[in-house]
Amino acid sequence: MYRNLEAEMARAGITQGRIAEELGITPTTLSLKLNGKSNLSLQECVKIKRFLGTSETLDYLFATENEKGA
Repeated sequence: MYRNLEAEMARAGITQGRIAEELGITPTTLSLKLNGKSNLSLQECVKIKRFLGTSETLDYLFATENEKGA
């Protein structure tokens, strides 16, 4: 999972289930996307950022462990 996204979700008290509902997908589909088994679209990333209400950048939220800032 994206560590920075996970931290922001915890701060906001928002679960994967709530994000899946907001995106109109199943929790299983979201889990696959967050674990790198399927791709998140840019539109989904933007919706997640807005739903969390964070000022963090998309680059920060969706950085992988191999990328700088993760």
